[in-house]
Amino acid sequence: MTGSETLPADGLLAASWLLIALPLAGAAVLLLGGRRTDRWGHLLGTATVVAAFVIGLLCTVQLTGVEGRSVQVELFTFIQTGNLDVSAGLLFDPLSALFVLLITGVGALIHVYSIGYMAHDNARRRFFAYLNLFVAAMLLLVLGDNYVALYVGWEGVGLASYLLIAFWYQRPAAATAAKKAFIMNRIGDVGLALAIFIMFAQLGTTSYAGVHGSVGLLAGGTVTAIGLLLLLGACGKSGQFPLQAWLPDAMEGPTPVSALIHAATMVTAGVYLIARSAPVFDATPTARNVVLVIGAVTLLIGAIVGCAQDDIKKVLAYSTVSQIGYMFLAVGLGPAGYVAGLAHLLTHGFFKAGLFLGAGSVMHGMGDETDMRRYGALATRMKVTFVTFGLGYLALIGFPFLSGWWTKDAIIEAALDHGGTWGWVLGGVAVLGAGLTAFYMTRLMLMTFFGQARWGDGVHPHESPPVMTAPMIVLAVGSVAAGFLLVQVFPLSGWLEPVFGEPAEAAHVVAPIVVSVVVTVVVALGVLTAWLFVGRREVPVTAPVRVSPVVRAARRALYADTVNESLFMRPGMWLTRALVFVDNRGVDGVVNGAAAALGGSSSRLGRAQTGFVRSYALGMLGGAVLVAGALVAVTAG
Repeated sequence: MTGSETLPADGLLAASWLLIALPLAGAAVLLLGGRRTDRWGHLLGTATVVAAFVIGLLCTVQLTGVEGRSVQVELFTFIQTGNLDVSAGLLFDPLSALFVLLITGVGALIHVYSIGYMAHDNARRRFFAYLNLFVAAMLLLVLGDNYVALYVGWEGVGLASYLLIAFWYQRPAAATAAKKAFIMNRIGDVGLALAIFIMFAQLGTTSYAGVHGSVGLLAGGTVTAIGLLLLLGACGKSGQFPLQAWLPDAMEGPTPVSALIHAATMVTAGVYLIARSAPVFDATPTARNVVLVIGAVTLLIGAIVGCAQDDIKKVLAYSTVSQIGYMFLAVGLGPAGYVAGLAHLLTHGFFKAGLFLGAGSVMHGMGDETDMRRYGALATRMKVTFVTFGLGYLALIGFPFLSGWWTKDAIIEAALDHGGTWGWVLGGVAVLGAGLTAFYMTRLMLMTFFGQARWGDGVHPHESPPVMTAPMIVLAVGSVAAGFLLVQVFPLSGWLEPVFGEPAEAAHVVAPIVVSVVVTVVVALGVLTAWLFVGRREVPVTAPVRVSPVVRAARRALYADTVNESLFMRPGMWLTRALVFVDNRGVDGVVNGAAAALGGSSSRLGRAQTGFVRSYALGMLGGAVLVAGALVAVTAG
């Protein structure tokens, strides 16, 4: 980080709080207005996000004329108690501006698409309310000027994602998936909360300026602990190993939710957290190396599992897991990879959102069928979907001069430039991941759009309405051009210089042209392999049972759920049952036993109270005799 001065906001930047307020107000109106808003709720929800995009674009334009390109918007005091003083303020700088444009831009397209996709759903108004809430929370997450504000947005995103994934809560699978996402995200959220606690305990502040400017005062172990805890939070939100199992299950939500969560918003929150906390990770090589390992392992896991899935949305979900792994790998490289990782994040927002919306279009035309084995020959039936989906596919696999080619190759170059054996390992993993990506995405294309028609009787594939195809066309254009624009026309490195400093001239271990050629060859081999295995053979409608152990493991997500259940869920249940037993029989037993003993004693004593005067007189006489006898004995002694 350069530590450039942050100026107070003026002009439209001073009203940048509207970015959060507009979609939040839309959510409030739609949720509180009830059925009275059913007729126009979807239009209001879409309008608020479109308006936020326009404001974000104008604020970004104004930011270009601000010295240092960083402004502070002071709103009010959020917490003030003892030594803790947390302001509710916004930080609008090049990094937050990028995320604002991505969230509101792609989010607006998804809202427009949802108007058609959810047209026949009786709860459409509620769906748009949740979408608005999600966008508002995500904008707070990236615009807050301190870690507490980020955490509030972080939790808001978790809540909204739970509501969206469980939108069709009548389906047991959707309710289970939402619960799984919520619980696994809570594990990561605990890490983020603990990191913030340590920051305040050690530095007395949670603001970005205060924490990042004082990192050098902390002991090495403390900085490493903060970095690892921040990474745990990032892994939860971004679906990285070992907290990746919730992400594919989130496909149970409506397809626009998948596009919103997996492309432009929630899964990018972890990358944003690490990039925003760059001074912390730059001060702890240990934590940064763990980020590298997590990214490399996750990109392979996602790619391998994606090769064996038959559900079109789950293939794209595991693709997201893999691509976010590339971004983690990049930001884990430090200054050499921050820009490359963020560039891939932006291009991924275009082509992955387009792919998910394309998958939704296919499902719309196929009666909500998600099994690719029941597709085939859709290229001629759904031409717009085929072309837009195909461009997203080419961008994702890194076809030369499309968006993914510009950004993924840059990550592989940065990994190789890391140096030594470690650099070769990271670079090799990234290249292998590119080949696997080409395989599973080509397999998806062949099974969906080519070959013989395998749909059943009563299914009549048809193209989606313009309200759905128009956003897909816009995203397809971005899939083609975004990489070139970010690298050649409006270099992202220059835009992010106030945040990460001037990029150093890289001493390439391997010439970029050689890297590009090698990656292109590996991608071509992946495409060819998919064609040999799928394109030349008739695809069976039912998945083969007799498969290799590797395929069997990939179908079961490399046994991630089995491992989680064995190591965490079942021991956790046993521990809970043991604690309940100890609480019931131990703690409650002592309390209840003491109460019973007291009750029994009082009951027995109560029997002596007969209510007869002669009994009380006799008792008094007996007591007096005893006292008199005691006095005589004492006097005589």
